[in-house]
Amino acid sequence: QVQLVDTGGGLVQTGGSLRLSCAPSGRTIDRYAMGWFRQAPGKEREFVAAVSGSGSSTYYADSVKGRFTVSGGNAKNTIYLQMNSLKPEDTAVYYCAAGYYNGSPREDEYKYWGQGTQVTVAS
Repeated sequence: QVQLVDTGGGLVQTGGSLRLSCAPSGRTIDRYAMGWFRQAPGKEREFVAAVSGSGSSTYYADSVKGRFTVSGGNAKNTIYLQMNSLKPEDTAVYYCAAGYYNGSPREDEYKYWGQGTQVTVAS
């Protein structure tokens, strides 16, 4: 069993930055494909970014490409989501997840989930 703890959320002004972290409690995550998802109020949870288990490949939703950077993998036991140039529409609860399919945007292909961390971008 892998338990994920995601942290780093908070309140930031438009254009600001935050860095989210996801670390395991218990087993390591160095061989899992890791992803970040988010869920805004009243909306479905959506894919944000992912990093392969080796750390060599990264994947992004079009809405965050060029602004967000995912890192970790490759035996690093923590993954990060660096979020720059934040917009009010980035406001959501952000979740990290561990699975077996590198770069998958599908929730059902991730087995373990963090508890979520709130990101609020003020306009």
